[in-house]
Amino acid sequence: MAGKIQIPEELKTGLPEGKWGKILAATPIIMTVVATALAGLASSEMTHAQYDRALAAQLQSKAGDQWGYFQAKKMRSAMQHDTLDILQTVAAFQPLDPASLSGQPDTVTTALLKGQLPATPELNATPAVKDALNALASSAPDSQMSALLAKTKDADLADALADAQARAQAFDAAVKPVGKTIDGLEKSAPAPKDFTAARLRFLSARYETEASLNGTIASVYELQVRKGNISAERHHRRSGKFFYGMLVAQMGVIISTFAMAARKHSVLWSLAAAAGLAAVSFAAYVFLCM
Repeated sequence: MAGKIQIPEELKTGLPEGKWGKILAATPIIMTVVATALAGLASSEMTHAQYDRALAAQLQSKAGDQWGYFQAKKMRSAMQHDTLDILQTVAAFQPLDPASLSGQPDTVTTALLKGQLPATPELNATPAVKDALNALASSAPDSQMSALLAKTKDADLADALADAQARAQAFDAAVKPVGKTIDGLEKSAPAPKDFTAARLRFLSARYETEASLNGTIASVYELQVRKGNISAERHHRRSGKFFYGMLVAQMGVIISTFAMAARKHSVLWSLAAAAGLAAVSFAAYVFLCM
């Protein structure tokens, strides 16, 4: 029959009868298929590892930007606070007269009279993400961070990042009009030095809050970076294991090929089949457990 594979009779002489003999006769083909599949899995895992590394590098760059904003805001807050301290050493300041702010929005009067800023809601994140953020803030060891990140999902981190960014944008939208109004009032303030002191307190608190919000965004990025690196390491290990499995399968191909030319090739074919079974079992363990 055309296209049907026939095993030469002289190669069957050392094989046992029945299904086992047929399985041994097909060993070279099966081992070649197994080795090719494991090579593909090893390559796929390495590609995943490279992708995770590249993504982690991009996220690290974004985290660096946010830490840069954090430091800039912290410095601005410190400068406003230091300027206020210097002014207080050379002149006496009085609280602003509420009457001087009549007609102004409540957000402006509370900012200047009480130093209160628009409220920022708590970060909306899962307990696992919050635990990881707290561990990151306390410089927890890598082993602890890895254990905590294993409990977090990529989607939860993405949601936490979106919420952190929304908090920063909402605060910026709420405080900008207040800042503009205060800047406009400075020129016509009845008590310029008192108004200046109140404005410096407002700016110091504003930049401190903005720094905190940027720091939260940067911290969530850092968690994504660490989780990406952990995933890359896992894929890299799996790639190596699949590669070893491929080598075992190729060994089975070589043994079964030698068996074709040996006198007692049933023994060699059995070794080849055992190598193939070991390769498949090892690959299944790596795929399911690692």
